[in-house]
Amino acid sequence: MSSNASQLERLTFFSDAVFAIAITLLIIEVHVPHLETRDDGAYLQALQALQPSFMGFALSFLVIGALWVAHHRVFGMLVDYSASVMWPNMLLLMTVAFMPFATALMSSNPMARVPELVYAGTLLAAGLLQWRVFAVALRPPFVRADLAPDHVAATRWRALGLPAAAALSLLAAWFAPGWNNLLLLTIPLFVRLFYALGLRRTQRLQPVLAES
Repeated sequence: MSSNASQLERLTFFSDAVFAIAITLLIIEVHVPHLETRDDGAYLQALQALQPSFMGFALSFLVIGALWVAHHRVFGMLVDYSASVMWPNMLLLMTVAFMPFATALMSSNPMARVPELVYAGTLLAAGLLQWRVFAVALRPPFVRADLAPDHVAATRWRALGLPAAAALSLLAAWFAPGWNNLLLLTIPLFVRLFYALGLRRTQRLQPVLAES
């Protein structure tokens, strides 16, 4: 194994470890109820009180999972990497590691404006940082030669899906805290939209670049 490939593997493994730890810590913030009774109704009531925490866990699990899937996909497209990707990637991982706290803050204070702003802002920061990581990583010297250039360009564009949905959620959190999280369900739609836009733009520019 070459030195470059080994270093790329180290970067990928370290990133995977942070994603795994962060996604696991989400459930730790959901505290098990301890009741001094065996009454079924009391336990059902206690579990019902944890519903915001369960919803926050599921939402953040899916978001962190989507971030990891995209990170895994892009780093699988590389044969080498630039040193300039290290700090953007580190900042992305810092934001991912912060997500369990942002999730717990939001889940413990449902419908409160400031916790929702913190949560949506964290997602926006993570999305923008991931877009930056991909923009730096997916450059011709570092990308596998067998990948189509239009697919590589469109992959950079699809990274704008999360920050677009998070920005809408952040704006909506000021006016309708709690309900703004529903806008995060549009992340897959934005990802597909930006991928299609990036693909179309690249394919439109290819004849122009070929003529020049």
